[in-house]
Amino acid sequence: MTNTYLAVFTGSKTSPNLARWTALSDSERRAKEQEGLAAWGAWMTRHKDIIVEAGGPLGKTKRVSSTGVADVSNELAGFVIVRASSHEDAAKLFEGHPHFAIFPGDAVEVMPLLPIPGA
Repeated sequence: MTNTYLAVFTGSKTSPNLARWTALSDSERRAKEQEGLAAWGAWMTRHKDIIVEAGGPLGKTKRVSSTGVADVSNELAGFVIVRASSHEDAAKLFEGHPHFAIFPGDAVEVMPLLPIPGA
């Protein structure tokens, strides 16, 4: 798993980005969606050689704990797994990403995937 990074796309139901998005007219939003999908596809194509797992959007969340199973809400919207020479280089891949540059997402959080200790 060396040099492998999980990138998690985040978004909040209360973010200014989403408020601006929902304020768009239907035709403006559809145009932005088309622009965003094209830009996201171009990003995926540009980085196809370093994408380990294309990932995708995430659905509703259930939290499982010692008290049982419960429906919860969080800011996790999607993920992708990439390879990069460093954590910094992995993070730089997402600068200006369509998730927040066009779509109403808030950010992309990038973290290394670490080996299981003792494995």
